[in-house]
Amino acid sequence: MKIILGLAGEIASGKGTIARHIEEKHNGISHRFSTALRDVARRMSLEENRENLQKLSTVFRENFNDDILSMVICRDVEKDMHQIIAIDGVRRMADIKYLKSLEGFKLVYIEANLDNRYHRIIKRKENSDDSQKTYEEFKSDNGREAESQVKDLKNHADFTIDNNGTFAELYERVDEIINGMGK
Repeated sequence: MKIILGLAGEIASGKGTIARHIEEKHNGISHRFSTALRDVARRMSLEENRENLQKLSTVFRENFNDDILSMVICRDVEKDMHQIIAIDGVRRMADIKYLKSLEGFKLVYIEANLDNRYHRIIKRKENSDDSQKTYEEFKSDNGREAESQVKDLKNHADFTIDNNGTFAELYERVDEIINGMGK
């Protein structure tokens, strides 16, 4: 049976770090909700910044259905032969309702305080505007529509990880979850 961990948490809480750990230590793979959005942005010659990706997400959800991105992820995961899979960027209740149909799926909520998350985002430079972001802009990003449902996902999580500590502490907790699920 596959182990499928849906990773939810606020911006820069550690979802990508956990996904990389799963790939590197557990020979797993990760699928990201933002991959399809980044593909469209590149194809349309749009800058890959948080605002543009959120606009694309809104366009897809408003014109098709709220779970369109989770349907794409589900299909990808069903075809994937890896035994351990991370789904990076679960943001909405519609996402988990659909993903919970996958055998072996568990929702993991990652939390970290605002200051830690801000310092992480300006260092990682995942989006074109990350390194220039002010603290106030980061706080504003956390209030956008795409982030509005994230905090409530904690109430539906199978596991919660506090990521205010060290990498070693984070990795230890992830390993405990995976080992407890039968790896």
